[in-house]
Amino acid sequence: MEDVLAVYTRPRDPDYPLVCLDETSKQFLAETRLPIPMKRGRPARCDYEYERNTANIFMMFAPLEDWRHVKVTDRHTAVDYAHVLKELADRYFANAKTVVLVQGNLNIHGKGSLYEAFPAAEARRLVERFEWHYTPKHGSWLDLAESELGVLTSQCLDRRIADKQTLDEEIAAWERDRNANHTRASWQFSTPNARIKLKHLYPAI
Repeated sequence: MEDVLAVYTRPRDPDYPLVCLDETSKQFLAETRLPIPMKRGRPARCDYEYERNTANIFMMFAPLEDWRHVKVTDRHTAVDYAHVLKELADRYFANAKTVVLVQGNLNIHGKGSLYEAFPAAEARRLVERFEWHYTPKHGSWLDLAESELGVLTSQCLDRRIADKQTLDEEIAAWERDRNANHTRASWQFSTPNARIKLKHLYPAI
């Protein structure tokens, strides 16, 4: 926990950008029968049957850059995760010396995922492009990308969405608006706060 909190106190450095990463899933609920439109004296009617599908959503959030990017994938696998890291390293932060990466400790959030997706030399190159930091077990709330996913969910995803194309379009519009307005994260929690409020988590000496 204190490792992540210390990372958050570092000043902005374009050579070492801070990027937080998290993911969630979204269920599609597509109509299987055409709804009956509203008529005078009768509300619109929708059949209770619907088709379920899911997609995975990766949130990349650089809080000191006022930047976020959301990538929608069909699955949530080590290979999908590895390609997200490659995009961060080679597309979005190609000029950075090292990307400071904060993420949860899921089983796919490791260097081994890069070796599953790419040849060894390429995987090693990508491993060395990152400085790896993990939130503790049951401490995913320390990942600022999780907070940004919460905003995305409440502002954009908290309703029925029928298919991946619609999801992509809605998320892209949300992302453009947040980035254009330079929307920032307001993080107030610090190591001194943790040592007081979470004292029970520390060993007694």
